[in-house]
Amino acid sequence: MTTVTFYKGFHILVIKEKSFGRKYKMLAAVVPVLNEEKRVKKTLETLLSLPSDLIVPVINGSSDNSGSIIRQIKSPRVLPLEFIEPLGIDIPRAVGAKVALDRGATAVLFVDGDMNGNIAGNLRELVAKLWGNGADMALTDCYPGEYQASLSSLAFEVLNARTKLNKAIGLNGSIGAASPSHGPHAVSRRLLQSVPLRELAIPPVSLGLAVKKNLKIIVGTTIPHKALGSPDKDPVHSELIAQTIIGDCAEALYAFRNEKRRRIFNDVEYNGYHPQRRWDLLEDFCQGKYKNPGS
Repeated sequence: MTTVTFYKGFHILVIKEKSFGRKYKMLAAVVPVLNEEKRVKKTLETLLSLPSDLIVPVINGSSDNSGSIIRQIKSPRVLPLEFIEPLGIDIPRAVGAKVALDRGATAVLFVDGDMNGNIAGNLRELVAKLWGNGADMALTDCYPGEYQASLSSLAFEVLNARTKLNKAIGLNGSIGAASPSHGPHAVSRRLLQSVPLRELAIPPVSLGLAVKKNLKIIVGTTIPHKALGSPDKDPVHSELIAQTIIGDCAEALYAFRNEKRRRIFNDVEYNGYHPQRRWDLLEDFCQGKYKNPGS
């Protein structure tokens, strides 16, 4: 297993683009990891049970044993990246997608490091929608109709923002309230080459821009939220996550309309964890700026 370690300066693999024909298929999985020592092993075992060619755990800001647990998994398919500093919410997706794209992946799964539910079959469905149905983004419906009646007021507020965005970009009839912000999802190589990688760090924006590129977006599977296996969040964290997603949906709508981006929804600005996103580290990574830590 090859490990790539990142500091404030970067030590990075130089990866050559693969050449491949129309029948070539390569599945990569990107796994954001922040203090997931109790859950990440099972998540990676689930991904290893799939026909995945590359699994990229993006360890960032972890102060627990997540890194050492991942490094103990002796599989050549696992390529952990480790940042000392937290990258912020969703930035690890863009980092991992960059590696997957450079390695030649034709499909990329995004699965959070704490999702240790029995979801292997669902992940297979997502990939099948890309390779078998020609989809460019296959989403998970985490709130099927029968579950929406029991939502908390906070969850309903988030779902409302997601629904309004999907309706505005012409997708409400086909994907309902599904969003790349919630649950595993898969994207095609075509999407990664059509939408700027940095936009993956604001998932609803990547959704809106994919629509503008006339890419095919569908719901690929259904996993009720509780079946994801993610731990319950404390009220403060839940509130900040909600504010982040609502703000992301607002920003996505402005981006879709080619307007100056704002994070205002119903006259309220929603930031949540958005200010903690480390765009500087993502930019340095994507531009290949690095220095050898030993130099």
